[in-house]
Amino acid sequence: MTIYHTPALLHESVAGLNIRPDGVYVDVTFGGGGHSKEILSHLGEKGKLIAFDQDEDAIKNVIDDPRFIFVRSNFRFLKNFLRYHEIDEVDGILADLGVSSHHFDDSERGFSFRFSGELDMRMNRNAKKTAADILNEYSEEKLADMFFRFGELKNARRIASAVVAFRQTTKVKTIEDLLQILEPFAYKDKEKKILAQAFQALRIEVNDEMSVLTDMLTQALQVLKPDGQLSVISYHSLEDRLVKNFFRTGNFEGNAVKDFFGNLETPFEVVNRKVIVPSDEEQRLNPRSRSAKLRVARKL
Repeated sequence: MTIYHTPALLHESVAGLNIRPDGVYVDVTFGGGGHSKEILSHLGEKGKLIAFDQDEDAIKNVIDDPRFIFVRSNFRFLKNFLRYHEIDEVDGILADLGVSSHHFDDSERGFSFRFSGELDMRMNRNAKKTAADILNEYSEEKLADMFFRFGELKNARRIASAVVAFRQTTKVKTIEDLLQILEPFAYKDKEKKILAQAFQALRIEVNDEMSVLTDMLTQALQVLKPDGQLSVISYHSLEDRLVKNFFRTGNFEGNAVKDFFGNLETPFEVVNRKVIVPSDEEQRLNPRSRSAKLRVARKL
């Protein structure tokens, strides 16, 4: 049987919630349910866990437990759905960002350059725009901006130009099409890195991941009780920078706001000054955990 997803930093991220047995907690990235099961194991009879996932595949993993509520929705609607379930405040929120192993290993979803198939990349398959749509419809300038901002690719302009040249004769439809476009830029010593960066850029654009993350973090601050904790695992520098800035300053630009006496005005206390990364043993057992970074903050 294929494992849906092996959660990274499982115990460390759940410990970051500082769970009270009768508390109310949210897992905004349910996936295979690994983090949710661990949270439930720390809750008493009066505790409650609300889990979010926009992917229909995650429904198969829903936990049969009276303390558990599953919400099939994007976590950018965190506040709305908590209100729907008559919950105003919560004691802790956990987010395991990025793409699950299930998505990377499903050839039909188009997330990985290891497979052949359609260029899809939608986390929510009810969403309208696929990765192929973006490559066929965006202007050269918009494509270049996407590859530069979200893939941090130095030759973003040349890649965008190659996409436009390709689609003048035939539509970009498959993973193979994109690999053909990227081939001149995927130098042998850095081939996997460049392909990963290009695929990451497309995936972030398809799923609007950066603005979704800022929406969720903003709402998390609003619904967390004082002393409530926020535990976030990120997998690339763009996500991690947003989380780090928000935890330290309360804004996404990282602009420090100080009071009259020169003290930093921030809604959070950073619990772990140094980012938490997987142990060598965890990285050996779960190679996909290598890029995971955990940050924990307490609402003041």
